[in-house]
Amino acid sequence: MSPVPLRLLPDSARVGEDGALSIGGCDIGELAAEYGTPVFVYDETHLRDRCREAIAAFGAGNVVYATKAFLCTAMARLADEEGLLLDVATGGELHTVLAAGVPAERCVLHGNNKSGAELRRALTEGVRQIVVDSFDELDRLEALRAEGLATPRVQVRVTPGIHAHTHDYVATGQDDSKFGFNLANGDARRAIERIRAGRFAELVGVHCHIGSNVFEASSFARAAEVMVEFFEPLGLPELTLGGGLGVAYVADEEAPSITEWGRVLGKVTSGLDARVLVEPGRSIVASAAITVYTVGTVKRIPGIRTYVAVDGGMSDNPRPVLYGSGYEALLIRAADAERTEAVRVVGKHCESGDVLIHHAHVPADLAVGDLLAMPVTGAYDHSMGSNYNKVLRPPVVFVREGESRLVVRRETDADLLRCDVG
Repeated sequence: MSPVPLRLLPDSARVGEDGALSIGGCDIGELAAEYGTPVFVYDETHLRDRCREAIAAFGAGNVVYATKAFLCTAMARLADEEGLLLDVATGGELHTVLAAGVPAERCVLHGNNKSGAELRRALTEGVRQIVVDSFDELDRLEALRAEGLATPRVQVRVTPGIHAHTHDYVATGQDDSKFGFNLANGDARRAIERIRAGRFAELVGVHCHIGSNVFEASSFARAAEVMVEFFEPLGLPELTLGGGLGVAYVADEEAPSITEWGRVLGKVTSGLDARVLVEPGRSIVASAAITVYTVGTVKRIPGIRTYVAVDGGMSDNPRPVLYGSGYEALLIRAADAERTEAVRVVGKHCESGDVLIHHAHVPADLAVGDLLAMPVTGAYDHSMGSNYNKVLRPPVVFVREGESRLVVRRETDADLLRCDVG
C-alpha cells in the first residue's frame, strides 16, 4: 500500500530526504524524545488557518468554535484571538474557557440537560446567549429570572427532522433525538410562544444541528432549507445552522472544505435579513494533529494476524471503539515508505476491543521501539480521553515555525489520586 497521503497530515507536515516526519518545522522523533509518548502534536498554524478560513466563509462574528472537539486553555485563547466565539456545552467547558481569559460574552452555552447551577453561572458571568433545549430548561430559566438574575438572550434549538448520513450516535437532527424541540410535532413553535409570552428571556434566534462528521453537503442544504422556511416568519435577528462538517480520516475519504460548506449554506440563506452563524469544531482541529505512540509489542500469529501494540489506546482515542472509526498509521522514521504489511494496531488496555486500527498497513520492517503515528486525531481524542486502567493521559504540544510548546502536561501518578479522600 502507498504511503499515507500528506493531505491527511497537518498542513506543515514534511517528509525529509531520510524519510523522517516533521510538523511545524519540528522533527517528530525529537519531540517524542523530549515529551515522551503517547503525545498529541498540533500544528498551530494549521489551527489558525482553519479559523481564518471559517471567518472568510461566514463572516466575522458568525463563527462559534465547538469546544467539545478539543479544549484546553491554549486552544480557547487561540480561537478567541482568531475572532471566533466559543460554544461551551457544560459548566466545565465554560470554566475552562473563562480560565483562559476569554470573556463570557464571547461564549454560547449549549447542552441538552443544563443544571440550575450551570445556568446560574452562565447568567452571573454574562454569557452571550443560551441555546435552550427543553421545556424543563425554560422552567429553570424562568425561576432564575424570578430570583432577579439577568434576562438571558436565548436561541431555541430545533430538531428539523433531517437524518444526516453519519453514525447513529452522532446524528442529532432527526425527530427521534434527545436534543432540541421537535419541529414536526409543534414543540419548537410552542417553545417560542412560551418565551415570548413569559418575558423571562430575550428570544434572539433559532438553532439547529443535524449531526457530526457529516460528509454530504446536501444534508446541510436540506436542513438549512427547512430552517429558513421556519425562521423567516419569526422576525428574529439570528439563525444558527450548527456544525458537523466531516473530515477525511483515511486515504479513500473525501470531505467538503469549510469554504465549500460556506458556499452551500450561503446559497440557501442569501435572501435572509438576519445574521447566520455556524459552529465548526472537528473541521477546525481534527487534521491539525497526530498522535505519536511507541510500539511495545509485535505479536505475529501465523495464519491469523499480526498485532502491533502501542503505549496508548482507547484511553486517548475511544472513537474506534465507540463508532468503528477508521484511521491510518505511519512510521515516523519512514513516513514515505510503502506499507506492505497488514496488521491490527491495538492499545495496552485490558479489553480485546481496545483496537485503534482494525486494518492497518505498515512497512514490513516495523519493530519494537519504533514510533508509530496516527493522523487526524485532533478532534474528540484528547477531549474524550479517560484514565481507564489508570493510564496517564498524554500531553498536548503545539508546534509552529520550528518551535514547540507544551500546552497540556502529561498526567502523573499523583494526579490519579487527587480526588481520593479515603
